[in-house]
Amino acid sequence: MELSPEQREELLKILKTRFEKNMHRHEGMEWPQIQAKLEKAPEKMWPLNEMEKTGGEPDVVGYDKQSSEYIFYDCSAESPKGRRSVCYDPEALESRKENKPKNSAVGMAAEMGINLLTEEQYRELQKFGKFDTKTSSWIETPADLRALGGAIFGDWRYGRVFIYHNGAESYYAARGFRGSLSV
Repeated sequence: MELSPEQREELLKILKTRFEKNMHRHEGMEWPQIQAKLEKAPEKMWPLNEMEKTGGEPDVVGYDKQSSEYIFYDCSAESPKGRRSVCYDPEALESRKENKPKNSAVGMAAEMGINLLTEEQYRELQKFGKFDTKTSSWIETPADLRALGGAIFGDWRYGRVFIYHNGAESYYAARGFRGSLSV
């Protein structure tokens, strides 16, 4: 999928404004280089727009020197509103016989062209503020745990990050997922 020139321009304005308001997330980085990178990779604009449309408030949180890519995470205070009430993955969704959610975190992330945050990335995000103080977010689950029927999620409570487990087929109105995208 591709955004129109007007949609790209509008998204770049939103991202620039967020970048400038949250310099603590990307010290030493400058917007013109990030914008130039985005303009050279228009295929990355659609996933970023999907992150924005679903309430993720994507922002730059790092730079990978090996791949020469900027790293965007969902930085909304709470789990993105447009991505809540989902079970963990398509297998969990298929296993539900009644009261199925509309989608799964892994399935929705794939449709959007992003990756779920890993546990390490989720903990890294929490260094930039307090995220998920009222909600929780599914995070990438190790294959061995998933093979046993579980999945993990995180939140911020009592001044620290908690990582918990749940059945992968469970879903809650206050649990969504956060994603990452490298550009």
